Amino acid sequence: MTSSELKFQVESHGNEPYFFTRKTMKFFGDTMRNYGVREAVIDTYSQKAVPVYELYRRHAVKHGLRDSAYFDKATFERVFMTR
Repeated sequence: MTSSELKFQVESHGNEPYFFTRKTMKFFGDTMRNYGVREAVIDTYSQKAVPVYELYRRHAVKHGLRDSAYFDKATFERVFMTR
């Protein structure tokens, strides 16, 4: 899956309506070209392993931001992992 395909799936499922907007991405100094996608399994706050797509940044953006975003493979909802 590419970052554009993930964007399409997330938006078509009605999840995270502002995550991929130009205005939001401009605020963080980001572009779609800077994103990559890989499959992963993470532990969530409910203490269960969830298969996800990890949307990662290839290069740091404003203020050194490099964090990844995780989306559930089944529902395309955003998932937050424990640290």
